[in-house]
Amino acid sequence: MWYQAILQPFSVKELRNKIFFVLGAFAVFRLMANIPITGVDTVQLKQFFGEFGIFQLLGAFTGGSLDRFSVAMLGLGPYITAIIIFQLMTMIFPALERLYKEEGEAGRAKFNQYARIATVPLALLQGFAMIALLSGPNVGILHFDSLLEKIAALFSITAGALLLMWIGELMTEKGIGNGVSLLIFAGIMADFPRNIRQMIEVYDSSMALGYIAFFVMAAAMVAAVVLVNEARRNIPVSYAKRMRGTKMTGGVSTYLPLNINPAGVIPIIFALSILIFPPMVAQFFASSGGWVGDAARAVEGLFAMDGAFYMISYFVLVVLFTYFYTAVTFDPKQISKNLQKMGGFIPGIRPGQPTADYLRYILNRVLLLGAVFLGLIAVMPQIVGPFTGVTSFSFLIGGTSLLIAVSVILETARQIKAQLQMREYENF
Repeated sequence: MWYQAILQPFSVKELRNKIFFVLGAFAVFRLMANIPITGVDTVQLKQFFGEFGIFQLLGAFTGGSLDRFSVAMLGLGPYITAIIIFQLMTMIFPALERLYKEEGEAGRAKFNQYARIATVPLALLQGFAMIALLSGPNVGILHFDSLLEKIAALFSITAGALLLMWIGELMTEKGIGNGVSLLIFAGIMADFPRNIRQMIEVYDSSMALGYIAFFVMAAAMVAAVVLVNEARRNIPVSYAKRMRGTKMTGGVSTYLPLNINPAGVIPIIFALSILIFPPMVAQFFASSGGWVGDAARAVEGLFAMDGAFYMISYFVLVVLFTYFYTAVTFDPKQISKNLQKMGGFIPGIRPGQPTADYLRYILNRVLLLGAVFLGLIAVMPQIVGPFTGVTSFSFLIGGTSLLIAVSVILETARQIKAQLQMREYENF
């Protein structure tokens, strides 16, 4: 029965403790998300987020921490930004590339330590930018009586980001799944009940057919995300037989799996980071007079989230960043070297550079499907809403949120299943 599959992980003490640890970390995260810093005008803050959809989009990934201006308002953004920056720097600095790709677990640990250190200045910078933005004379959401109070708020926000980073790494070490992904997932799902309530409040029985079409398309989108997330292109790999002492090793055949979507949600995050910046700046100059105000309003209209320019730019940027990020994280030449060192080869392909060229050829063909799919996922809310006439339920098909939620659920379920199977083998 279905409930037995849910209860089975709790029958194993070690696995049960890991699950409870993750749930406890979720509780701490939600507590932090509801502790506001001092000096916040909650009425103006709510009005501000109601007017500016860009900030609503950013707040969706923090579980409401940003629109409450809590100590966890930055979420894991600074840490993720630091990791992405260092991954991009591997293309510039060969020493960093060797550390990340060739020195094994020790190199990865040192690489992650550099990212942790870089999180501190990034959190300070992002926190300062938000405080300066919302305490400005044109906004007036934050009110501080002294410079010391403003510094205390900045340090509180930075400490919240660092504490979330530490909690995420503890979840990875002592819990189930990737802690950072699980915290982002928790932030996305935290607003789900509120979205459901709003969905019920705005329900209109005269649009029943539109609602049915919307939910059918939402279910199809979830199925498509699961299908593409799990899809692999298996490349056959054979290992030559070797004599080690008196034993014969090798002579086996296996597969090298290539994900259709190896970049995950990173291309969507990159594209959003670029697209939200021009309208965010323009919104604060739109009330100005003269050519400055005219230019700001023109930019704001050009980057409207329901406009054709925004949708086309979003789609193109996601496709381009999918290829770019995959080129950073997936190195066919290095994989070819590793296969050659282990005595592996692709049948019909010579080892060395021909193998690297073959892997690059297959990757580019597979990646085209994954990139186009990611682009469609990103712009789907803007397509489905006008098509069905239903725009208030877009959280059910929101590109990044949907992709993260499905990916985290599948990966966590896969790890729980692996833990259970390992214990079954031990008992056998």
